[in-house]
Amino acid sequence: MKHAIVLFFSLWIIPVYGQDKTNYVHFNKLKEITGTDYTIATIEHLGKMATLNSTQLLFINTKTGRSRQVDFPKDGNISELEQIRIDSLQINRVIVEARTVNLDNSKRIDWSDPYQLFGLSVDGEEKVQLTPDNFYTRTWGVNRQTGGLVITGHYDSNNNGRYDKTDKSEILLFDLKTLKLIAKI
Repeated sequence: MKHAIVLFFSLWIIPVYGQDKTNYVHFNKLKEITGTDYTIATIEHLGKMATLNSTQLLFINTKTGRSRQVDFPKDGNISELEQIRIDSLQINRVIVEARTVNLDNSKRIDWSDPYQLFGLSVDGEEKVQLTPDNFYTRTWGVNRQTGGLVITGHYDSNNNGRYDKTDKSEILLFDLKTLKLIAKI
């Protein structure tokens, strides 16, 4: 009898848990932008079982209380967010690495889709996509002497969603001050 009661309540709990259709918005990642009045909040949409996506950034002016939201595509996700501050070159940018395009035309943006890099101003007013949609970013780094952003990766030239012999590897060089492409190597 004891087992029957436990089984009854266990079966009753599962449908009740499944009834919660609410998605919750969660601001759990804050990043101060040094040298400015701004802090960035990463907005995550939480479902019943896991994080659905983190596709929005909220730039909050901590002096005035004003905020500016920067959106990315719904199914995308933000992987990395880093401030690049080089005072000697008057550079203060935010670089965001995110998956924002469904290149393999599956149901949603997932691990097989490429990362893109975006350059943002410290107040969120300016957002520039640096890497093309079909460029698979591997690594990136900053030369603090010149203010150059170096990005390595490859183009999926045969559009099969995999890295193979026909794909073209490239290095992209950007000027962080202007967010303009300087060279393809």
